[in-house]
Formats: sequence, C-alpha cells, structure tokens
Amino acid sequence: MKLLITGGHLAPALALIEELEKIRKEVDVIFVGRKYPTDKERTLSLEYKEISKKNLTFVSIEAGRLNRIISVSSIISFVRIPFGFVQAFFIINKYRPDKIMSFGGYLALPVVFWGYIFRIPVFTHEQTIKPGLANRLISFFSKKIFVSFDEVKNNFPADKTFVSGNPVKPSVFKILEKPFDIKKDRPVIYITGGSLGSHSVNLHIKKILEPLLEKFIVIHQVGDTKEYHDYEDLIETKNKLPEELRSRYFLIKHFFDSQIGYVYNLSDLVIGRAGANTFFELLALNKPALFIPLPWSSGREQQHHAEIFTKVGCGEIFHQISPSEKLLRLVFQMVDKIDYYKGNFKNLSKFYKKNVSKYLIDEIFNQD
Repeated sequence: MKLLITGGHLAPALALIEELEKIRKEVDVIFVGRKYPTDKERTLSLEYKEISKKNLTFVSIEAGRLNRIISVSSIISFVRIPFGFVQAFFIINKYRPDKIMSFGGYLALPVVFWGYIFRIPVFTHEQTIKPGLANRLISFFSKKIFVSFDEVKNNFPADKTFVSGNPVKPSVFKILEKPFDIKKDRPVIYITGGSLGSHSVNLHIKKILEPLLEKFIVIHQVGDTKEYHDYEDLIETKNKLPEELRSRYFLIKHFFDSQIGYVYNLSDLVIGRAGANTFFELLALNKPALFIPLPWSSGREQQHHAEIFTKVGCGEIFHQISPSEKLLRLVFQMVDKIDYYKGNFKNLSKFYKKNVSKYLIDEIFNQD
C-alpha cells in the first residue's frame, strides 16, 4: 500500500505520518514537496530535512502559483504553473500511489489533478479558517474533504466535507531532544516566524531585545532566509550584549520535530505568526500567544485565527506596521497577567479535537 502525501503544511503531515507509523506500519509513504524553501533560496527546506530524517521517499516538485500582486517574481511563478503539472504527471506515473493525501496549497494542486485523472482516491485537509483558491480547486478532485473549523464547511460540497479538527504533532507534548540547556529562573518567551522565519518579526525583536532580556529568557527561531541574513545579524547583536543578557538569549534557525516539545514546555508566552498549525499547537498546549498576523495571508486567514484567541482572552494581536515599543509593552502586559490568559483556554475547547490523525487515517483507509 502506497500513500502519497503532498501540500504546503508540514506539521499536520508529520502528525499523520507519525500516527501511520504506529497503526499502519505496512503503508509506504511518498512525500512530494519543496526541496528548497523558495525559488530564490537554495538552502534545504525544513520539510526535506524532516522527511529525510524519517528515511521516507521525498520527491521534489517546483510548481508555480497565482499571486494577487503583480511583480516580476509573480509573473515568473505564473509561467511555471504548466511546468509543475508536467512534473506532477511524471511523479504520479512513476510511483502510482494507492491513495493521495493533500494538505493543500499550490504545490498540491497539480499532484491532486493527475491523481484524479489516474483514478487514484484523493483526500484533502483544509487547515485554515479562510480557504485559498488552490484548496477550493483541490476540493473538486477530492473524494473527501476534511476541515479544521466548523465555519469552513460552507466553502465545500456538503456531501463530502467533514469537520475533523487539525492534526497536532505528538512531539509538541514530549521532551525528546534538548537543542540547548536552559535554567529557567524567569519567564521564557518563545519567538517564532515559522519554518522560514519572518524578517519583519526579527527586525522588531532586534529593536527591543535588550529590555526583553533584562526581564526574560528569550528563545528566538529566526529562520534561514539568505536574502535578509537575519540569523547572522542577530548573532552579531547577541555578541555585543553584556554577558548576563547574552546568556539569556537562545538563537536558532529552526527547530526539528524532535526539539519543539522542549521549547514549548519551557515557554510561558509565544510570539509569532498566526498560521493554522501554530494556532492549534498553542490551543492544544494552552499557551498564550502574542500574534503578529501575516498581513498578506490568503483571505486574511491569520488575522482571523488571531482574533479567535483575542476575543476569548487567550492572546493579543500586534500589527507589524506598529512601533516596536508597542510590542514590548504588550509583552510586559501579557507576562504580568499570564495566569489570566491561561485561564481562558476553556473558552476555546470547541476548536480542539483529539486523535485527529487517527480519524483521518481511518477515513482514508476505511474501505481497505
């Protein structure tokens, strides 16, 4: 039995793979994704590293996409759309999977299309509260559509849409590997811009780093985008700090699946983007968040995710065009009232569903 997994959301894919390894060991997984994080970056992507660590088959695809903003890069991306469909044809023809599981996005679309043409059952999962164009197209070719939010059901055909919740990696609950040893003698702030990092977030943190370190331990996942060389700049900034402050600042390009549980376990407050996977991980762990939504996310999905947290008192929102000093004030405000934010997670219980990965696997293979 061969299952091909594809799409732009790595975290739920890893959650599904881990569950597969426990309950359906006879399934061979083929992962189709990006070997490099962007067209310009030639560093290896996090998904390539994670899948390679698991000794699974990784197949690289370079697909184009439609963009709302007209630019040279968007035109190049548009021109590459047919190339992605050609690549996907040869991938499907070579591996001939028995099932396809999509986690959405422009990468998955050509793979799903050819799966449908080859009469391979296709399943898809929509993580966000605002589905993008690619996922709406993918739903047409899918046998079953799984969604994380009840509100999303109306975007897809009712007869094949199911509210599953979002798979959360088991590793977020476990301390498997320590990327560094931290003696926790004060509150810990975890800052993340996602697997690629966020240049905007990194710039804000750089401006308020010293006052943060005077009060807190800071774990900062920076990313590895060569265009901005944020990691190198922040290493240089760290080296100029007084020794006492320097010892409280932990910089890393990205965390592997086996390391993230340790980081979450230590953290009192998380600062970062408001993607669906971050939303559900923080929800599962009852971790208050100071969200900095990506302004140009599809359908303003990140803004909507952040608003769900803030409306029930589990988080706050900082807009990246605001002054860095405001971000610093919000951090102090939240840490001072951290028990208040933690106590409100009961108001989000309807969004959290357990055993989602097992449910998806049962649905995918229920006729076998």
